[in-house]
Amino acid sequence: GTGMGLPAAIRDRVAAVHRGSALPERLRFYDGWAALYEQDVAALEYRAPHLSAASLAFAFPAPRAEARVLDVACGTGLVARELHRRGFRCLHGVDGSAGMLEQARSTGLYQELQLCVLGRDPLPAPAEHYDAVTVVGALGEGQVSSTVLPELLRVTKPGGFLCLTTRSNPSNLRYKAELEAALEQLERNGAWQKLLAQEVEYWERATTEEESTQGNGYISGVVYIYQKCPVPHLEE
Repeated sequence: GTGMGLPAAIRDRVAAVHRGSALPERLRFYDGWAALYEQDVAALEYRAPHLSAASLAFAFPAPRAEARVLDVACGTGLVARELHRRGFRCLHGVDGSAGMLEQARSTGLYQELQLCVLGRDPLPAPAEHYDAVTVVGALGEGQVSSTVLPELLRVTKPGGFLCLTTRSNPSNLRYKAELEAALEQLERNGAWQKLLAQEVEYWERATTEEESTQGNGYISGVVYIYQKCPVPHLEE
């Protein structure tokens, strides 16, 4: 049986995140989840951090060690771990949950960590500050609105990269359609260009029968990579 192999407590915690509760309640929930979070996502076989870091590294021109990367909604630091393995060393993180930031701090992978509720607070960075910005897992129904895209672009250098993910499971399809409309509108406006939109069948284990996209016990997801315009021309 799909997802049914997962402990009920994990299923409940995942469902609670996507329920679309009020912001203060959601942040308290994340604070409480922080200590169990990595154990839960391991049980879910959550592949987004690995897939996102691999995609960003593929698009990113070497060298990576000096590149400034902002990990938005960084959680406990799963994305930082994957980026670090791929040679990124200058990592800054923001998250709306103090409990999550505490876990992220304990990894020792971030040079800076700040509390910031995406969609409510501006990102704590000047314009055109980062070589890359990642938002892995936070763009979804009941989480962060697609209206945050211009703020992500603001802090990205021209020619810099943005790596975003969302899920393709049934309850997130309306959100995904809104997100893709917003992504395309920004591309038509010349704000960025799409380098990659990679649909991934095995994104994480489904927590209910209905959510399993192919009836295989998993939900699917997508990794997007965009490059902010204007893209610098290579020196002749």
